[in-house]
Amino acid sequence: MSLNRTEIARTGLELTANLERSGITREDVARDLGFSTRRLTETLRVGPASDPADVWLLRDYLDREIRERGEMPHPWTVLTDHARESATRWFALRTPPERRAS
Repeated sequence: MSLNRTEIARTGLELTANLERSGITREDVARDLGFSTRRLTETLRVGPASDPADVWLLRDYLDREIRERGEMPHPWTVLTDHARESATRWFALRTPPERRAS
């Protein structure tokens, strides 16, 4: 499973929009997911050094946190539930950890 340039750009925008919507700081997200600042930045932009499993982990973490606040995330157009079926065949997807208190 690979994304074309348009899908990569769209996914990066959606991840960033949902990070903003979540109200969680980049530092807290990185801590919760065990990412360095650089790894989080690369994952948010779906850069060439990003791990697809990290992209899904971040997506699921943000989605859950937004929904737990009673809100709806910005729609996912590439990382959909249907796309997850294919992704699980290609990548070792992980369940996001629970958010730690700051």
